[in-house]
Amino acid sequence: MSAARSSAEAAAVAVSHTGVPAPAEIERFLIHEARLLDEARFDEWLELFTADAWYWVPSEANQKSPFETISLMYDDRRLLETRVRRLMSTQPHAQAPASRTSRIIANTTIEETAADAQSCIVRSKLMMTEYRLDNQRLFAGTCLHRLIRSADGFRIAWKRVDLINSDGVLEGLLIPF
Repeated sequence: MSAARSSAEAAAVAVSHTGVPAPAEIERFLIHEARLLDEARFDEWLELFTADAWYWVPSEANQKSPFETISLMYDDRRLLETRVRRLMSTQPHAQAPASRTSRIIANTTIEETAADAQSCIVRSKLMMTEYRLDNQRLFAGTCLHRLIRSADGFRIAWKRVDLINSDGVLEGLLIPF
């Protein structure tokens, strides 16, 4: 084992003893979420969310609320379940053929940690490429997640995706970011 790896592992263990999530632990979770989406494992992705979760993609830069103006996507847990059912159906009309995607998650930072260290707000950068019907689209933006620690890892209480071109022409957004 290299000295650098040993030192990094020791730092991760030291942080985890305080109860505060280690940045590497958070990043692994976000990469896992991206992989589930890229592999169209939408039912497993849905399991990452809490029972009262919401998912929001604002249509305006610096939008304060999903209720003041229309959003590109605003799903509570029930609508997330509906979205996943549609994506997983054998003949999803709007996804025939299904999109292929590749996501890159980077620049992950923990923005805020609850006093009890059981939840945190995480910021990351997202690059997603979608290919469908001989058309490739690129999406980029900032993601905010509120993560809650559970017995088997993290759960997503909410997720907000601020696309850099949210006010542009964006047709047929069905696949979650």
